[in-house]
Amino acid sequence: MRTFIRRKLVILALFLAPLAMFAPSRIAAQDPSESARKIVARTPPQYPTIARSMKIQGSVRADVLVEPNGTVKSVEIKGGHPLLVQSAQMALQAWKWEPASHETHEIVELKFTL
Repeated sequence: MRTFIRRKLVILALFLAPLAMFAPSRIAAQDPSESARKIVARTPPQYPTIARSMKIQGSVRADVLVEPNGTVKSVEIKGGHPLLVQSAQMALQAWKWEPASHETHEIVELKFTL
């Protein structure tokens, strides 16, 4: 019985080993001081009335695509409470960054506290 189990484990290991070579590797996060552009104008998000009445607090994390002239091209939400997301998106659309030679992705976290 033990020989049978060992044989199955060896076959499984031989099957999975080549798959590990093609698995995506983790990409290290970039140092924010290297790629982050300076924010020139920041609009604070409006706390949603329903979230305030339910005493919901938290943060919304977003990936903001900033055009070379510093305006926001798009906002992709990466996490956060659904009741806070729309307010964060609307605020981030009004933000302005310093000009740069190309588009950049800026990771932003907005905190909502009562």
